[in-house]
Amino acid sequence: MYIGTQGRFAEDVDLEVLAQLGVVNIDTTPSEPLSEWTTDLLGGMRERCAKFGINLEMMHLIGSGNALDDPHTGAIFLKPSDARERQLDDVCNAIRMAGEAGLRGFNYNITILGHLRTERKIGRGGSTLSSFDYDELLEKGSPRHAGHSNVFEDGPADADEMWERIDYWLKKVIPVAEEYNVQMACHPSDPGIGYGVTYRGVERVMGMVDGFKKLIDLYESPSNGINFCIGCMSESLENPAQDVFNVIRYFGERKKIFNIHFRNIKGGFRKFVEVFPDEGDVNMLEALRTLKEVDYPYMIMPDHVPGISGSEAGRVGFAFTFGYIHAALQAVNES
Repeated sequence: MYIGTQGRFAEDVDLEVLAQLGVVNIDTTPSEPLSEWTTDLLGGMRERCAKFGINLEMMHLIGSGNALDDPHTGAIFLKPSDARERQLDDVCNAIRMAGEAGLRGFNYNITILGHLRTERKIGRGGSTLSSFDYDELLEKGSPRHAGHSNVFEDGPADADEMWERIDYWLKKVIPVAEEYNVQMACHPSDPGIGYGVTYRGVERVMGMVDGFKKLIDLYESPSNGINFCIGCMSESLENPAQDVFNVIRYFGERKKIFNIHFRNIKGGFRKFVEVFPDEGDVNMLEALRTLKEVDYPYMIMPDHVPGISGSEAGRVGFAFTFGYIHAALQAVNES
């Protein structure tokens, strides 16, 4: 396993800095709409990165926002429609192009409601923390979706309905991914809110651990796996400080982890804040030891970082996490 990152790197200096910080494996995605992607476009992005000694090995395919806000892939997990079929065709074409361009895989999300968060909290030194409190969500509604109706605009979707849509997705895309040797890494819905529980009429089946067990069982394939977010998986557990390591073992032993988002939290199921990796409830060094134990072979990526002061807050927060991951990997590999 090795350090990686994700993001937009529009300027050459962005790639130069990554190389200087020892981050030479990345996930970055074209700014062009999915329907305009070509093999040459993807290959050209890989060649640009390679000039700086960086391997562009993954891209993002379906984002984590509210599905209704995305005109290019947002219909894929909504009700059946002509738009869904057109977008699925675009995805299958993108998978073919990725294989031809030499990409390892795609990270993607199965969520139609997007991230659910409540008011930010104050953390170390006055930093601000992305936060979730289920009781607060029900009482006030999510600030990110202020003014929304009680039922999702596309209509309700219980667990059976969501699994029908997910099964349809897998049967469409995984055979293409197998043919072109592309890994499809599914990210958790952030956060999970429980089994048999809906919000705005929708059940977040990919927010809980059992949802991922079902996902990999629905279509057994070396191309069907997980973008394992340590933060998201921890958010779904009553006692993440103890339990997240066995979740890593479950999927790692089955070789279903294709990418790691390295994020820590304080709290757990239905109430948490996102914090720096060195101050949360999960022992992140032990998380890396567990990944080593199951022979996880791919990227360890920073994910969300707290909001900090200064004009380059995001870059500084990620740089801090890069340093932490480098040191933690060194410690684990030398033990």
